[in-house]
Amino acid sequence: MKLRFLAFASIVALLAAVPLIADTVIQEVVARVNDEIITRSEFQRSHTQVQNEFKDKYGAQAEQMLATKEKDVLRDLIDQALLVQKGKDLGITADTDVIKRLDEMRKQMHLETIEDLQKAAEQQGVDWEDFKQNMRNQIVTQQVIGHEVGSRVQITEAEIKQFYTDHQKDFDQPEQVRLSEILVAPTPHVRADDTKKQEEIPPTPDQLTAAEQKANDLLAQIKGGAKFDEVAKSSSNGPTAAQGGDLGYFKRGMLAPELENKTFAMNAGDMTDVIRTKQGFIILKVNEHTQAGVVPLKDAAPDIQETLYLQKIQPALRAYLTKLREEAYIDIKQGYVDSGASPNQTKPVYTAPVAETAKAPKKKKKLGIF
Repeated sequence: MKLRFLAFASIVALLAAVPLIADTVIQEVVARVNDEIITRSEFQRSHTQVQNEFKDKYGAQAEQMLATKEKDVLRDLIDQALLVQKGKDLGITADTDVIKRLDEMRKQMHLETIEDLQKAAEQQGVDWEDFKQNMRNQIVTQQVIGHEVGSRVQITEAEIKQFYTDHQKDFDQPEQVRLSEILVAPTPHVRADDTKKQEEIPPTPDQLTAAEQKANDLLAQIKGGAKFDEVAKSSSNGPTAAQGGDLGYFKRGMLAPELENKTFAMNAGDMTDVIRTKQGFIILKVNEHTQAGVVPLKDAAPDIQETLYLQKIQPALRAYLTKLREEAYIDIKQGYVDSGASPNQTKPVYTAPVAETAKAPKKKKKLGIF
């Protein structure tokens, strides 16, 4: 099973915000990990990132939950440094994966070329080479975890069956359908009144006729062999167009009666005819139709396997990182604490005085998606 790296944000720091452009200055060294350093600015930036993530996720409860997590900021930075160094030892370059990741980002931003992506980044002050290096480090880290830890995690059929037996209530589900939509809305009309506010004007009969005709044409294309999700991406006016029209799952009582009666009487793969709604004309496809009852073990097994995998990988990863610490030379500046430290770690022995400062990297702006 592939490692889902996002589940381990508490162990390995994700792609950090790219620093802001500034003159070169001398910075305090917080920690040394073999031949690499972690500066105070890197530590503070990660600390701020953790605070912002918790505020976004937990709101008013963030402060109560932050106390424990803040103690792990330096640990996470050291974890990442050790994993990237291990990646070099294993010969992992991730160059091909970086290109793929950048191309995916290019498509998400609707840009023509990677050069356009680079220009978009540089226009907002992001150093392109630093950005790619951060992405490369993230990919290398994921691959090291998968190769060194994930590949050794074993889940037996007996464990899956036992989990299924112990959590029967969790697998008792109501009847539900998973739907996709194609929405064709009449051409929007607005008019401005004297206060500069805009008021929506109902579509004209001609606009409604044109929208209905377009919806019927799209339905004919799909019946003729076109893929529903591709037509949705290219022609739907709905907010789900980019996802191929995927609306997600609906239980009984969540849809308007007319739509519920139609879709819950359909099988997976079926489509409705064109339906008139307040928003315009829609076509619905039933991607899945699950009857009420307990999910069979064979259908629940993939999710159970992933759950068990995540339960096992986290302590296994921490044990692996402890081992890396014991094989490394790590020196922490007084006043800072590595919460993942092992009592068997060895501090570096320097043959000459080592300055406790270092030149800070140039700082650059963080670009929205970057």
